[in-house]
Amino acid sequence: MAEELTPSEREELRIELLRLRGEIESQLEDLALGVRPVDLDEPIGRLSRMDAMQQQKMAEASRRASRQRYDRVLAAIASHKRDEYGDCLHCEEPIGYRRLGAKPETALCLACQTLKEKRR
Repeated sequence: MAEELTPSEREELRIELLRLRGEIESQLEDLALGVRPVDLDEPIGRLSRMDAMQQQKMAEASRRASRQRYDRVLAAIASHKRDEYGDCLHCEEPIGYRRLGAKPETALCLACQTLKEKRR
């Protein structure tokens, strides 16, 4: 079982969450440019058009993944404001500083995350 976060650890992780929020917002803005539809009337070759369409699909997948992480970061910031940050959503035990340091937006302790992945 992990120990509860100290006030300084909580503050350090809060600052990291805010930094991550800004970083992901910038990524989402940049990725929005890459997901524009490919103009089929643009005078480019067939292979260039196929390449542009493939790049568009990759940008959309990246945007989707970034948006999901952004939503998790926002949820973690909200839980911090409610003074619930660092507690597992499933078992309500402390998640632990090392796990949160590696992935500050995580909502599950390692045991609950492992169980969730085994059920898939």
